[in-house]
Amino acid sequence: MLGDKVPGLLQCRQCPRLVRHMAALPPRKGLSRKQYWNAPVPGFGDPQARICLVGLAPGAHGANRTGRPFTGDGAGDFMYPLLHRAGFSNRAEAVHAADGLALRDLYITNAVKCLPPDNRPALEEFANCSPFLSVELASLQRLKVVLLLGQGAFSSYLRLLKGQGCIERVGAYPFSHGVVYRPQRGPVFVASYHTSRYNLQTGRIDETMFLKVLQTVHSLAGAEND
Repeated sequence: MLGDKVPGLLQCRQCPRLVRHMAALPPRKGLSRKQYWNAPVPGFGDPQARICLVGLAPGAHGANRTGRPFTGDGAGDFMYPLLHRAGFSNRAEAVHAADGLALRDLYITNAVKCLPPDNRPALEEFANCSPFLSVELASLQRLKVVLLLGQGAFSSYLRLLKGQGCIERVGAYPFSHGVVYRPQRGPVFVASYHTSRYNLQTGRIDETMFLKVLQTVHSLAGAEND
């Protein structure tokens, strides 16, 4: 199952604040509103993937415009060349949803599917999207590793695991870049700083750090992806 086949996702309007924000967002200079997706953004990737990368939410002029996670913004411009170098994609650039990019052994999605104001989803918005993420993860029948970008996605995933009975306490799993956790049930999960433009500019994450995380998840998955 691919992200655009998740039942009810594209029609979802459960979060009024997010719906209003998308409706009011001014387009980037030189573009019109008709050129924006402005709707829940489904995940995408290899349906046989052993690794799932989970980000926070669509970027205003990235995924919210193109309709594909991490496509058309600074976070994706940094991430996709490294995914290509690590063997997880067939090309180094992600420009638009029909650019021919294909992922190998990797599925990419977000914890929250709609654009939040100031890139800060509310707890109820995480909760509303959690069932969609759960369906996406369950559809990946060979899933072994979940890579979580940033504290928001990480915390949301812990709440999902707790609700499923896979862990007992959220607090037993503190966030730290590169940390690897093995829950009582379910796939191994790994935390990483987000590849946001802010984190790149401040040096919180760089190419070497992210490539090391990709090497870690590749090793944990025990998969050849070339």
